[in-house]
Amino acid sequence: MVEEVVGVVAAVGAGALVYLASAARVVKQYERGLVFRLGRLRGDVRRPGFNLIVPGVERLRKVNMQIVTMPVPAQEGITRDNVTVRVDAVVYFKVVDPASAIVNVEDYRFAVSQMAQTSLRSIIGKSELDDLLSNREKLNQGLELMIDSPAVEWGVTIDRVEIKDVSLPDTMKRSMARQAEADRERRARLINADAEYQASKKLAQAARQMADTPSALQLRLLQTVMAVAAEKNSTLVLPIPVELLRFLERGAQPPARSAEQAETTDAAEIAEQAQSADAVEIAEQAETADAAEIAGHAQTPDAAIAGPAPTTDPAEIAEGAVDRTEQAVEALAELRRAVEQ
Repeated sequence: MVEEVVGVVAAVGAGALVYLASAARVVKQYERGLVFRLGRLRGDVRRPGFNLIVPGVERLRKVNMQIVTMPVPAQEGITRDNVTVRVDAVVYFKVVDPASAIVNVEDYRFAVSQMAQTSLRSIIGKSELDDLLSNREKLNQGLELMIDSPAVEWGVTIDRVEIKDVSLPDTMKRSMARQAEADRERRARLINADAEYQASKKLAQAARQMADTPSALQLRLLQTVMAVAAEKNSTLVLPIPVELLRFLERGAQPPARSAEQAETTDAAEIAEQAQSADAVEIAEQAETADAAEIAGHAQTPDAAIAGPAPTTDPAEIAEGAVDRTEQAVEALAELRRAVEQ
């Protein structure tokens, strides 16, 4: 009798252990449990820890509440400015309502993935290439809103969406490289032009200062010569100031200039000066000589002995003066020809 009782107790204990083993469920800290009794969802959500269900009648469904990182496959599209690009992204989301995530949608992960791909294609078509490359924060916010709107009904919230990479065609890459190079070249030329402008202003000030102090130009020349002479592998060519050449030219030109002036003097002017001077001198000499001769003859008593009396006719005296003037002019002409030779 006792043995039968012990056997029954052992059987009941074994059955209880089997029942507890089949009814016991453990829910982890990052999970939540949903109990379906005969296919119907019970209202309470099982918390983390040890939970019991009715075996064969109830079924426990666990839902992960962690943030899920889901990569979005690269999507190829045409931007608003007609550029073909491939864009891939990543979506961070988590379940906030386990009941809606299990009941309202068959597979919330797949649903979020498809919605992310569709939204990414839509964003590509609405954006320009420059926005995809430089204004990604705004695009990320727009993409997050597009995915989060339908995901709210699925018990899922989108934490953030990030565009990872934008792949461009090779031709577009070369065009952008040329554009960047041209822009840098433009900026370099502007900087050089600005530097030249500033340097020209400083040089103008230096030129005005050197104009006030000419010796500063010589000092600057010597400094330049010293700087160039420091190089052992260079040939130094010393420039001669133009002022020095002009000074030497002025020193060597006076004799030549006087001869040139003597040669190029107008013959008519020389003849006029010579005629006027000689005519006056000859006229004075003629008047003096004739007056003396007349006085001598007047003192001699015998006119026949003294010879014929000199003429006192003014016409004859003028003719003699003209003859002597012509002789002087001829002599001056011979002198000029000798100088020219």
